[in-house]
Amino acid sequence: MFLSKVNFHDSQLHFTCVIIILCPLIWNILARLCHKLLPKYTPKSVRYLTCYLLTIWIFSFSSYRDYLIRKTIQHQPKINVPNEYSALVEIFAIGIFLLGQLFVLSSFYKLGITGTFLGDYCGILMDAPVTSFPFNVLNNPMYIGSTLSFLAMALYYSSPVGILLTIEVYIVYQIALQFEEPYTKWIYSQKKKTK
Repeated sequence: MFLSKVNFHDSQLHFTCVIIILCPLIWNILARLCHKLLPKYTPKSVRYLTCYLLTIWIFSFSSYRDYLIRKTIQHQPKINVPNEYSALVEIFAIGIFLLGQLFVLSSFYKLGITGTFLGDYCGILMDAPVTSFPFNVLNNPMYIGSTLSFLAMALYYSSPVGILLTIEVYIVYQIALQFEEPYTKWIYSQKKKTK
């Protein structure tokens, strides 16, 4: 019944699925290019400018992905939730959304722009890893928080396709982390060697 409510022939759905994959793929490619192309003696101002340009790209493309997910959810069929449960589902969705945003916003607060948007790939390294909330609760609170926000939207709109898109986002993030985490560790290991 769940999957029967999804229109798999919808070109909007296909496009959204592709953009979900491209989002972290492109930002990881761009970040690695920044790391490879910026020599060690690059001025600090150029490193920051590069990081801010990367930030604009990541934020803009992620916002476009978020818009497409919302549009696809609103365009696809919904599950009819019985009236006696609809308010409960909406409250649950709002709670999940608030939790997700707590993880996203607190991560951003702790890491700042350069820590959030792959500044380490531009040679802007943090002095020490952040170990306070939310990093003492989750390894990747930004990605988990973002995924929870998509799940909340899917539940709020009673959208089966929203659940599937949330699963895709989660899987794509997990794959991206398989490349991001080791590379980031390698960048910081190089910093230790040069001290």
